[in-house]
Amino acid sequence: IGCDPKHDSTFTLTKKMVPTVIDVLESVDFHAEELRPEDFMFEGFNGVQCIEAGGPPAGTGCGGYVTGQTVKLLKEHHLLEDTDVVIFDVLGDVVCGGFAAPLQHAHYCLIVTANDFDSIFAMNRIIAAIQAKSKNYKVRLGGVVANRSRETNEIDRFNAAVGLKTMAHFQDVDAIRRSRLKKCTIFEMEPTEDVVKVQHEYLELARKMLEDVVPLPAAPLKDREIFDLLGFD
Repeated sequence: IGCDPKHDSTFTLTKKMVPTVIDVLESVDFHAEELRPEDFMFEGFNGVQCIEAGGPPAGTGCGGYVTGQTVKLLKEHHLLEDTDVVIFDVLGDVVCGGFAAPLQHAHYCLIVTANDFDSIFAMNRIIAAIQAKSKNYKVRLGGVVANRSRETNEIDRFNAAVGLKTMAHFQDVDAIRRSRLKKCTIFEMEPTEDVVKVQHEYLELARKMLEDVVPLPAAPLKDREIFDLLGFD
């Protein structure tokens, strides 16, 4: 389930831009009771069921509202309970209640980040959001995915300070960029050495997500503490 205007959570799976939840809600004048799962859920590669929340036109409304409505539809149609695994791809540093709505139904959260100050600062905000939600819901922190980063030294330094661990490391591999331009998954690419290496990393991450996730009692840093922790003297 994606909530990004780029549709980038699902288009490699479906080979197209699927109608979004906001699209189909608009088509029935926002009478959600008229919708069926097949109106907003579409089958992609290897049987994965795909949903894109969508959002209002740029500069005109709140994307978090649409994310909240998507979660509401999932609950109404029992899709959270009747599905083997649900992955919700949530934007950024979770500063509004709408974007945080999926956290109320998740078992754990993985944070995708890069080895730079801005990404790690956003990661710290997510830790704070999980900490707040975990007081009333079952969601817990599962770990970090280092993405599009040759090194992980800054991520490692932050993890050690707050109590996180890295579950996977995806470097800036051109095969991933090319797969997205081809609008297909990395598992449908020609099995060159770099493609096979990335495939194995994805499969290992999937195995860890299904078998080895242990809740991490991480605590966020204060803004000034991050500023002093990261970077060079």
